[in-house]
Amino acid sequence: MRIGIHIPPTIPPERLRSLAERADRTGLDELWVWEDSFKQSGVASATAALAWTDNLRVGISLLPVPLRNPALTAMELATISRMFPGRFVAGIGHGVQEWMGQAGVRAESPLTLLREHATAIRRLLAGEEVSMDGRYVRLDRVRLDWPPTAPPPLMIGGAGPKSVALAAELGDGNLFTNALTDDQVRDLIAAVIAVKTKIGAADADRPEIGAAQIVATGPDAQQRLDRELPLWDAQPGLGIGVAGDARTVAAAARRYASFGVTSYGVQPTADEPDLEAFISFLAEEVKPLIASVGT
Repeated sequence: MRIGIHIPPTIPPERLRSLAERADRTGLDELWVWEDSFKQSGVASATAALAWTDNLRVGISLLPVPLRNPALTAMELATISRMFPGRFVAGIGHGVQEWMGQAGVRAESPLTLLREHATAIRRLLAGEEVSMDGRYVRLDRVRLDWPPTAPPPLMIGGAGPKSVALAAELGDGNLFTNALTDDQVRDLIAAVIAVKTKIGAADADRPEIGAAQIVATGPDAQQRLDRELPLWDAQPGLGIGVAGDARTVAAAARRYASFGVTSYGVQPTADEPDLEAFISFLAEEVKPLIASVGT
């Protein structure tokens, strides 16, 4: 299982360089950026983070497709992938419907929109010429001049049963939200495996699953976590998030790995006092404890 840092939209964009460089230097596996309305650009953030680092795998969690044209999205993802081969992970989703309404792009059927975008983007990244006349996506003989040598993994996010099933069917992996109980994570992974088994997917026995947890450490960790959870529509006392030392966080990561999570993301609280030190804590104290299990 890979371990990474999630840079939430509560952190201003100008902080990204220092955080990405610290994550790269200390040996974290991944860094994930967001495209949350109406904050940072996921494409700009991911490209900058890749340019500032040498080894990090950088992912976007996630691009809301109602804001985008699939041809433009494929062009952007292909460009990033060609510039930084093997280190980029794309993520898409149907977005938060209230925010999509604010932007004037709310779809009557978010799942149909996501299905059409995912299908078009995957085909374009594979170098195909694509013509589509769908409910939302209309393309006329579109082909990328510079498709990626190897398409980046296309992760699809969503929490509802239909969104999870669509992601399992069309994506290279599922992205889960950051405020789930253990039982919810287990149930979602079981649902993903059921879909992949039904369609005969090659990775049905071990799908790619990206899941994040909100984590706080230090003497006031539990109080800070309890203050953070309502910001993500979650309540304290339900076992959501992690508060504690390196052993506590590593135990949570190992538990997620036992459920089938392949990419474990750690999201700091909005009031984390020292983000660079927090990243060092993950890389230098938590990661070795995860790696030492079974060795």
